[in-house]
Amino acid sequence: SINRGGPRIRLAAADARQALLARASQQLGAPVERLTVSRGVVSVAGSPGQSVTYGALIGDRRFDVPYTGKAPVKDYRNHTIVGASVPRNDIPAKASGKYVYMQHVRVPGMLHGRVVRPRGQGAYGDGARVLSLDAGSIRDIPGARVVRRRDFVGVVASEEWDAVRAAQRLRVTWDQPASLPETPAALFERMRAAKTIDSVVMDRGGVDAAFASARHVVSHRFDSPYQIHAGFGPNCAIADVKTDSAVVMCSTQGPYATRAKIADVLEMPEGNITVRYYEGSGTFGRSCYDDVAQAAAVMSQETGAPVRVQFMRWDEHGWDNFGPAHTADVKIAADANGKLVAYQYHGWQHTWSVTDTTAQLAAGRPASEGQDGRAQSLTPTNTGEMYALPNWRIVNHRVPGLQGYFKGAPLRSPLDLAIALGAEQVIDELAYLANMDPYVFRRQNMNGDRWLAVLNAAAEAAKWSPRKAAANLSKARVVKGRGIAVGTHLSSYGAAVAEIEVDRDTGVIVAKRMYGAIEAGQIVNPGFVENQITGMLVQAASRMLKEEVTFSRTNVTSVDWVSYPILRCSEAPEVFPVVVKRQDQPSTGVGEECIAAAAAAIANAFFDATGVRLREQPMTPPRVVAALRRA
Repeated sequence: SINRGGPRIRLAAADARQALLARASQQLGAPVERLTVSRGVVSVAGSPGQSVTYGALIGDRRFDVPYTGKAPVKDYRNHTIVGASVPRNDIPAKASGKYVYMQHVRVPGMLHGRVVRPRGQGAYGDGARVLSLDAGSIRDIPGARVVRRRDFVGVVASEEWDAVRAAQRLRVTWDQPASLPETPAALFERMRAAKTIDSVVMDRGGVDAAFASARHVVSHRFDSPYQIHAGFGPNCAIADVKTDSAVVMCSTQGPYATRAKIADVLEMPEGNITVRYYEGSGTFGRSCYDDVAQAAAVMSQETGAPVRVQFMRWDEHGWDNFGPAHTADVKIAADANGKLVAYQYHGWQHTWSVTDTTAQLAAGRPASEGQDGRAQSLTPTNTGEMYALPNWRIVNHRVPGLQGYFKGAPLRSPLDLAIALGAEQVIDELAYLANMDPYVFRRQNMNGDRWLAVLNAAAEAAKWSPRKAAANLSKARVVKGRGIAVGTHLSSYGAAVAEIEVDRDTGVIVAKRMYGAIEAGQIVNPGFVENQITGMLVQAASRMLKEEVTFSRTNVTSVDWVSYPILRCSEAPEVFPVVVKRQDQPSTGVGEECIAAAAAAIANAFFDATGVRLREQPMTPPRVVAALRRA
């Protein structure tokens, strides 16, 4: 990402420029101080005829210049390219269908493969143990054969459709323990009742005394479900495994990490494995790309031929590494003037899974979970730091992830939507009790100019006119509302405004317009940042209004687009991205930094439209209708 890789690339480029200018000085017979560079051409100031290109200076030779990181870099005020939008050169091929994604790749002599698993995973750690398998059940499919290693089961065939048919027809009996909670509500109760590993992330000031003396105190519980990465194109990989080497083509967010996982299941040195990256469907975190790469590698090793494995929709949805569920108790207080005086957040969630499904089934690797990390548990950055808080407490309750829960992994802006769903609604309620506009209330409580700037940018884009929330309630069937919120992931500043419509009879919420603002320090390409904001606004609407993993006692039941709906193109809101530039500051992240604010803004807009609060996501029609009836 730009915040980590950008500075290194800039320093390396400065080293390269310094070396090239030294070569040009020798060739042109002019001191470096008199040289100028434009579009890769080095010229002598005042003598434009004396010039040489970077290409000519390097020639057909290795540019063997050591990296020092000490060459001078250009002052940001002199930038001409950084900070300007540059068109994407990949769009024409993608728009015309000529772009080569991983799913399009083919190699000579390959077999088509499919994995065979229960239709939906069970609890992480239970695996999928084979009780019986009838290889004869696919005898009539030409060329189809079973590939098995321990409890890993797959099929291969020369033709893809034959592999698909064989995977559907193969009769396998699985051991599926009833380890999962009975209902989503029972999931959250199980989390809260678990023997957790607790840590006080923040404890500043006198929180309890501040609550006792505060004019307004709001405290509520909030629940957020598991959600799926839900890439449009199921993950795909091709592996060609030889006796002592392997080539794997796949889409991955970390080729070196993927190579290590492939090496583990093949029991082969990492140095003998080549991973070739191809772009795949948007994944927004750690979906099944490692799992499918390992599956292709195992099947190639077993068959002795290149094997292309593409997951089916039920594999992708049913065996995803889900964004973990979260439940929270949020309590925030303000004084008589609307100034925040105390903030307390208790959050329960488990950490991320480490062992992929193929590694468990084929290599017998035990299921394990990671330790608390910056995106796997509560942090001050995403839990209160946007506000000036004299008294502040954050308590993280880490739930053991191997006691009847699903595989967890980073899903875009991990935990942040759940945190903002609670905290930003409570902030809104305090504004309501203080008889203040929610934007004005936030303005007077922002923690510094950078947070204030991004909040103002979102409000200005939406042409926000101050008034108390829920001041214009109507008895009409379709009512309108607006909401505002702030949020972040790790290091940037995000704010959003949502304008929605609610059908009080059907419970359907439509996000009509959404405004998102990000301040992420020095912006390299504003067009790319606008693209990220646009994606976050749409995805926030989808995750807040529709997305939820469902399950039985034994396995996941949301295994397709019917049982796990997402926002359709016809339902997408009109979006307005706003980039707040701070070219004097280091670049930070833009891929996850306002989706939480956008999600919370929808929740606050619902209250503005109806005068009712929803404290669990997604805000589906049945939940909306039930909440309105209770009001």
